[in-house]
Amino acid sequence: MTAAYVGGMSVLSDSSYVVPPVPAASTGVAWLRASVARFSEGADHVRRRASAERVLGAVGPASLRRAGEPVAVLAEAMGLPRTVASDVAVVAACYQPHVPVTAEADAAVARLVAVCGGAWDEEAAARIGVLVQACAATRAMIAGVEPPVPVTRRVGPDGSVVEVDLGEQWFGAGRHACPGRAHALALVEGSRAFHRLHDELLVLPNAWDFASAAAFVRAGFTAVGTTSLGVAVAHGLPDAAGAARAETLALARLLVRLPVPVTVDVEAGFGGDVGELAAQLWELGVAGVNVEDGRDAGLADPAEQAAIVRAFKEAAPGLFVNARVDTHWLSVDQPSTLRRARTYVDAGADGVFVPGLDREAEIAALVSALPVPLNTLPSLPLDTLRELGVRRVSTGSLPFRAALAAAVRTADAVRSGHPTPTDLPTYSETTSLTTP
Repeated sequence: MTAAYVGGMSVLSDSSYVVPPVPAASTGVAWLRASVARFSEGADHVRRRASAERVLGAVGPASLRRAGEPVAVLAEAMGLPRTVASDVAVVAACYQPHVPVTAEADAAVARLVAVCGGAWDEEAAARIGVLVQACAATRAMIAGVEPPVPVTRRVGPDGSVVEVDLGEQWFGAGRHACPGRAHALALVEGSRAFHRLHDELLVLPNAWDFASAAAFVRAGFTAVGTTSLGVAVAHGLPDAAGAARAETLALARLLVRLPVPVTVDVEAGFGGDVGELAAQLWELGVAGVNVEDGRDAGLADPAEQAAIVRAFKEAAPGLFVNARVDTHWLSVDQPSTLRRARTYVDAGADGVFVPGLDREAEIAALVSALPVPLNTLPSLPLDTLRELGVRRVSTGSLPFRAALAAAVRTADAVRSGHPTPTDLPTYSETTSLTTP
C-alpha cells in the first residue's frame, strides 16, 4: 500500500529509504530495470550511476540547445539515430516497476539494444536508461508541467512504500539525484529558442527548397520558414489541396541541417493523422508549423480548426504552432477574426498569423487583444509594423514568385539578345550552399 509523503528532501537524503527493488532479468523492460542505476542500491548503484554519468559526460549541454523532440536531440548527440525516440517513448511508458510491461515495450528494448551495439550489458542499459529517463520528464518541462515528475517512490525501513513529493525537488536529491539536470535544462532551452525570437520583431523568409533556405541563412536571417505555394508548385502540385505532405516532410528533413530554427507551412494539416505529422516534424528537429483555417469552400469551422491546433500541441509540445486566420486573405467573415484567433490560442496556438491584414487600427487592436505574437505579411512598412506591436513578418510566397519572375526575365534576355544580370552568385558560391 502506498501513502503520500510530505517532506521529500528528508526522505531522498535518508539512506534507510531505498528505491523499490526489481528482480533480475535477461531481456526486455525487466532487464533494463534490473540493469540501471535508477532501480539499484549499494555497489550496483554506484557502478551503474558512474556509467550513466559517463554517457552524459560525453554530451555537452550546449549541443542540446536545438529544436526538436528532446529524446531525438539527445539521441543524436549520443551518436544514435533520432528515430530511436519513438521506441524510447514506448519503453518509458512501462519503465516504472509498478507499471505492467507490454510486449511492444519489450520489443522496443530489443531494438534499442541492437542500436546500442547489440550487447545486453550495463553500458547499453546506461545509454537506454538516460534516454528513457529524459523522455517524459523533459517533455513535461517543455509543456510547462510543474513539477515535470510529481512523485517518486521509496521503500521505508518498515517495508512500506511511500510516494515522495518532488514539488520542491524537480531533479531529486541525495544519491539518486538526476545526473542530467544541465542536459535537461539545455533541451528545454533549445525547444524554446524559436519562441524567444518572437520577443522582438522576427522577419521570416519563406523558402521552397534547400538552396533558397540556405541562401537566406547566409544572408543573416535568424530563422527560416517554408512557403506551401512554393513547395507544392515546385513539385507540380496544387497549393492548399493537401497534396504536398510527402514533399513537405522531405524538405523538412533537409532544412533541419541548417544552423537556424526552421518552421514549416503545413497548409491545413494535409489531412489524415495530424498528431502523427506533428510528431514526425518534431522528431526531425523542426521548430514550428504554420497551419491555416482557409478551405476551398471558405473557412474551416473554428472548433474543428482548434482541434487541429490542439492535436499539434499535444503530439509535439515544443512546436511553435502559428495559427493562420484567413478571414482577410479570403475576404470572408472578417468580423470573426478575433474570435477565431482566440479560439486557436485557447487550443494551444503560440502565435496568430493574419495574412491580408493591412490597416493599422485593426493590427493594433489584434495585438492588444491577443496574448501571443501577431504575424502579418509585409503589408505595411516594417517600422510601422514594429511600432504597432507585430512580432513576426513573413515573406510568404513573395520570394518564390519573385524568383520565378527573375528566372523568366533572364531566360527571355538570352533569347532576345539583351544583357543578362551580372550581380549573381558564382557557381562555387552556389554549390557552397550545401554546407552552410
